[in-house]
Amino acid sequence: MSKLIPISLLALPAFAMNALAAAPATPAGKADVLPFKATEKTLANGLKIIVVPTGFPNLVSVQIPVQTGSRNEIEPGKSGFAHFFEHMMFRGTKAYPPEKYQDVITKSGARQNAYTSDDLTNYHTTFAKEDLETILKVEADRFQSLSYEEDAFKTESRAVLGEYNKNSANPMSKLFEVQRDAAYTTHTYKHTTMGFIKDIEDMPNQYAYSKVFFDRWYRPERTTLIIAGDVEPQKAIALVEKYWSKWQKGSYKSEVPVEPAARGALYKHVAWPTQTLPFVTVGFRAPAFSATAKDHAALSMLMSLSFGRTSPLYKKLVQDEQKVDQFSDYTPGRIDPSLATIIARVKKLEDTVYVRDQIMQTVAQLRNVPVTAQALADAKSAQKYGLIRSLDNTEQIAGTLASYVHYNRSYGTLNQFYRVTDSLTPADLLAAARQYLVDDGMIVTTLSNQALPEAMASLPKLTTLAANGTAAPAVDALPQATASQAKPAAASGAEAKVEVLVQKSALPQIRFKLLFAAGSAHDPKGKEGLAALTAMMVASAGSSERKIDEVTKALFPLAGSFTEQTDKEMTTFTGSIHKDNWSKYMTVAMPQLVTPGFREEDFRRLKDSLKNALLVDLKDNNEEELGKERLQTNVFAGTPYDHPVLGTAKGIDAITLDDVKDFYKKAYTQGSVRVGISGDVSDQMTAALKQALAKLPPGPGLPATSAPLAKMPNGREVEIIEKNTRATALSFGLPIEVRRGHPDFPALWLAKTFLGEHRASNAYLYQRIREVRGMNYGDYTYIEAFPRGMFQFFPNPNIGRKGQLFEVWIRPVAPDNAHMALRIALTELDKVIEHGLTQEQFEITRGYLMKNVFVMTATQDQYLGYALDSQWYGTPEFTKMMRDGLSKLTLADLNAAIKKHLSTRNLSLVFITKDAAGLKEKLVSDAVSTIKYDGNKPQSLLDEDKVIGSMKLDIKPEAVRITPASAVFAE
Repeated sequence: MSKLIPISLLALPAFAMNALAAAPATPAGKADVLPFKATEKTLANGLKIIVVPTGFPNLVSVQIPVQTGSRNEIEPGKSGFAHFFEHMMFRGTKAYPPEKYQDVITKSGARQNAYTSDDLTNYHTTFAKEDLETILKVEADRFQSLSYEEDAFKTESRAVLGEYNKNSANPMSKLFEVQRDAAYTTHTYKHTTMGFIKDIEDMPNQYAYSKVFFDRWYRPERTTLIIAGDVEPQKAIALVEKYWSKWQKGSYKSEVPVEPAARGALYKHVAWPTQTLPFVTVGFRAPAFSATAKDHAALSMLMSLSFGRTSPLYKKLVQDEQKVDQFSDYTPGRIDPSLATIIARVKKLEDTVYVRDQIMQTVAQLRNVPVTAQALADAKSAQKYGLIRSLDNTEQIAGTLASYVHYNRSYGTLNQFYRVTDSLTPADLLAAARQYLVDDGMIVTTLSNQALPEAMASLPKLTTLAANGTAAPAVDALPQATASQAKPAAASGAEAKVEVLVQKSALPQIRFKLLFAAGSAHDPKGKEGLAALTAMMVASAGSSERKIDEVTKALFPLAGSFTEQTDKEMTTFTGSIHKDNWSKYMTVAMPQLVTPGFREEDFRRLKDSLKNALLVDLKDNNEEELGKERLQTNVFAGTPYDHPVLGTAKGIDAITLDDVKDFYKKAYTQGSVRVGISGDVSDQMTAALKQALAKLPPGPGLPATSAPLAKMPNGREVEIIEKNTRATALSFGLPIEVRRGHPDFPALWLAKTFLGEHRASNAYLYQRIREVRGMNYGDYTYIEAFPRGMFQFFPNPNIGRKGQLFEVWIRPVAPDNAHMALRIALTELDKVIEHGLTQEQFEITRGYLMKNVFVMTATQDQYLGYALDSQWYGTPEFTKMMRDGLSKLTLADLNAAIKKHLSTRNLSLVFITKDAAGLKEKLVSDAVSTIKYDGNKPQSLLDEDKVIGSMKLDIKPEAVRITPASAVFAE
C-alpha cells in the first residue's frame, strides 16, 4: 500500500507549480533555465535589488553578494583581507552591538553565514517570512554603520588564524596554495582566499587598514541585495528603499594588475609532513567567465567531458587500471583569467609519472580530435537537468543566483550563460583546447609524503605526447543501449508488499529513498566495514546488465543519480530524477539494487576506496572529523558501535566478495526496507518502484539490534592522538539515554542549541571561546551524531541511532592554548549545568527553534528523509514533534533535564596534537594555563582567565593514554 502525505511545506501556488514543472521540459532549448519571475531595481545610490518569489511558503532568503574578494587585495602584505573582513562584518554596530544583533537573528529562527571567494563576499540569511523587515533593517545598519574597536579586531584576527590552522590538515589546501603562487607573478589570484600565512599572522597589526578596506569596497554600487522566497516584490523593494537608500556611493577606483602571458611550463612539488596518498595536478591558464563569449563555457564543458566520471580516462585510471582513487576537474568561473585543473589522487608513488602522462596525452588529443556532437548534447542536457534538480528550496535558489549575480549584478546572467552553453559546438570546444591547453600555460603540481620518481620533474611536451601517446580516447559518446537495456519500466507486474510514503508536491524532480535496517552495527566481528562496502557495491559497481561506466554514462544526460549512505543502524539508497526521465532512469538505476553486478574488479576498486576513505580522508587528512569519530568509538567500546561506519583497516582487509554477496542477501530484503518518494509523483511511478522492489529477496532482513550499552566514563578519561599537525583538535562528551521520542529530547535539543548550535555564532560556547577570546574558528555541541559536520550546516537525514552522545566540538586551537581551551569549555558548561538557563535565554532559544525546524527540513531530501526517520524512531513527523514538544517545555523542565543528563565530571576526551607527551604532562599535573591576547581585554576577563587557568581537572595519569595516529582504527 501507499501512504499519501500532502506536503504543506512544499505545496506550491499555481504560478510556481507551472514554472517549475515546465522549466526543464526542453533542457537543450532556448528557454530560460530559471523558471521564476524576478523584479529588479537599482536605487539612486547604485544598490541593485533583485526580488524573486520562489513559490515556497513561509521562508525568505536574503543574499548579499559584494563585489570584493581576494582579487581586490592589491597591496602587498594584505592577502586574505577580504576573507578576514567577512568575519569583521559580524562584529556589530553602535545601534546593534554583536549581542543585540545576534538576538535579532536568533529570534527570527534564522540560519546565517557568509563566504568569501576570489571575486566576491556573500552574506546569506534564511528565516521566517514575517521577519523580513527586521532582517533588512539590521543588515542595512551593519553594511552602512559597521563599528568595532581595535581590541575586537585583534581578537577576530586570531579566529581567522584558527581557520587557517583548521584547513592546514587538508593537503589539497596547500597544493592549491602552491599551484597559484607559482602560476601567477602579478595578478592577485596568486594567493588563495585565505591568504599567505605571513599576512594572516600580521593581521592583528592591520586595524587602520581595515577601516580603509571597508570604506573602499563596502559600497552600494558594488552590492546586490537578493530577496527570494515567500515575498511580495513591491513591498520588499519599499522596505529596501526605507532602510538602504541613505547608503552613500563610493568613489574608490583601482586596477587589478594584469597577469602577463605565460612563458613556459612549470613544475612545483609539495613535500607533505604526514602520511597521505600522492596527488598529481595538471593545470592550464583558463579564460575569464563570460555570459556572452564562448571561451569559458567551452573550456569548462571540454574539461568536464574529458576528465569527469563519464570520460574514458576516468574509466581507465579509476575503474580498469585502478591506479587512481580520486579523479576530477575544476574550471572555476572567475572575473579574470584563472586556472583549469585536472586532479588525481594516485594509489602508489611509482604510478605518479604514468598518471601525469596519461592526463597530458589526453590533453594533447583534445587539441586534435573534436568531441562528438552526441557527447556535447549529453553534457548540455546533464548541466540543465542538474541545475533544475537543485532548485528545490528557497535558500538554494537564492544562493545559486548569488553565485552568478555578482558578475554583473543582473538576474539574467545565469540565463545568458546557459544560452551560451546551448550554442556550443564541437568546433568551439576544439578551438578552446587549441587556445588554452598549451605547454606555455601549463603548471604541474604534485604533493606527497615520500619522494616521487625523478622523472616527475621533467615535463614532456604536449606535442610529443600527441604524436606518441597511448591514452584512452578523450571523449566517448553515450553508448547505445541494447534492446533489453532500452526497454522501459514495466507497466504491470508483481509489487513488493511494502508501504510507500508518498510526499506529493509540484516539484518536477522525483526523489525516492529506500531505507534498509542494515548498518555498521551489523558488521561481523573481524569484518568491520562490511555494511559500508556492500552498499558501495550496490550503488557504485553497476548491475548484472551494465558495468558502472555504462550506468554512469546512461544517467549522465538525465542528471539522474543513485547514491548510498551507510550509518550504524541503516543504509539508505537515494534516487533522484526529473519526472520526464522516470522510465529511462528506472531501467538503469534500479537494477543496481535488485540485480547488482558484484564483479571482482569493482570489489577491488571499492575496497581500496573504502580503506582510503578511512585511513587517508579521515585519519590522515581531517583531524576534526577524526577526533569526533574517535570519541564515538571510545564511548561505545565493546559494543556494535565500537568502530567507524567505514570499518577498521584490518576488518576491511579481511572482507571478501563472498562476504559482500552474503550480507546483501540477508540485509536487502523486502521486509527490511522503508520506502518514501517525493515530488510530482504519479500512481504509475509508485507502482513501478514497488515492482522493482519485488525482485529483492523476501524475508525480514537482519536481526534487530539492541541499544548499545555505552561505557560511562569514570572521571575524565583522555586519549591523545599523536600526529604531526599545526593545531590541536579537541572533542569530548558522554553517553546519554535520550534520543528522538524520549520525553527529554526537546529539552536537550534546546540545551545543545543554546550551548553550541552547529555553525551558529550566537551560541554560548562560541561566544565565550571564539568571540570573546578569539581562540579558534568555532565551538559546537550535539545530542545526535553529525558525521561530516565540518562540510555542511545541517546533518543529513537517515542517521538514526539507538545510542547517542552529548558531544562538545572545540575546533582546532593553537597547541599552547589546548589546556586552557578545555578548562574554559568545562567552566562554561558547568555554569549552565549548575545554574541553568534564564527565562530570557529559554524564550529566545525556544523561539528560534520553533521557526528553525522549517529551515532545517526545507529541502526535498531533508523533508523526505526526516519523514522516514520518524517512522524508524516511531515518532510523529519531525517538525510537529519538535514544535509540540518545545511549546510544552518549561524552564524548570529544561534545567532539570540538563542537570540529569549532562556532566563535566565524567567525560571521555580526545585530543589530536603534535606534542602528546607535553600535553599529557600539563593535564595530569594540573599546570596553570595562560592565554596571550593581541589586544586589550577587560580586567574582568583577565581575572576570570586566572581563575579558570588554575582550576583543577583531577585527571589521573592512568586515565590518559597516548596513541600514535598510525594505530588509530587499525583494528
